[in-house]
Amino acid sequence: MYLIAGLGNPGRDYENTRHNIGFDVVDYYAKKYNLSFDRSKFDGIYAQGIIHSQKVILLKPMTFMNLSGQSVAPFANYFDIPHENIILIHDDIEFDVGTVKIRKKGSGGTHNGMKDVVKMIGQDFPRIRVGVGNDKKMELYSYVLGRIPDEERKILDGAVEKCGLILDEYLTNGIDSAMNLYNEKKKKKTKEEAPSETETAEVPAEKQE
Repeated sequence: MYLIAGLGNPGRDYENTRHNIGFDVVDYYAKKYNLSFDRSKFDGIYAQGIIHSQKVILLKPMTFMNLSGQSVAPFANYFDIPHENIILIHDDIEFDVGTVKIRKKGSGGTHNGMKDVVKMIGQDFPRIRVGVGNDKKMELYSYVLGRIPDEERKILDGAVEKCGLILDEYLTNGIDSAMNLYNEKKKKKTKEEAPSETETAEVPAEKQE
């Protein structure tokens, strides 16, 4: 069995925001395979079905972003899902809008939702990071919780579709194959251009619901 969890915040106030791109991906994937989020358990709503001959759960935690692990961990434990069969999808401000990156494992960086999941189940699970860009002139929480402009929406819709292809490959041939097919090769960077150790930036806890 596989658990595919998209991270986001529940409620209409958060629809079509950058922080909810994980929800967008699992919504798209459920629609692609005619599945419905018609069940609830462990502070999450989920769809369940067979995709590429695999039993799959698509999960949207309803805990709000910062407590995502409180939904993901019970699902993983209850259904006895091995960590390599758990994949999370979340927004990432360190990447340009529409950039999609896959990681086999790692820390949660400064993404509060991911940090909570890592705290609950450890680091050894794959994740898909969807770039939403950043606006240095805005407060971070205002940016990630802000509505996505139409021009960005078109780009992110393409990224969501790419995530669907990644998930197809992951379920069919595994995470290594998905990474080889869909991760862009890294360019060599100078010290001045080298990225920081922080994977992602996140809404301060006191600002995020």
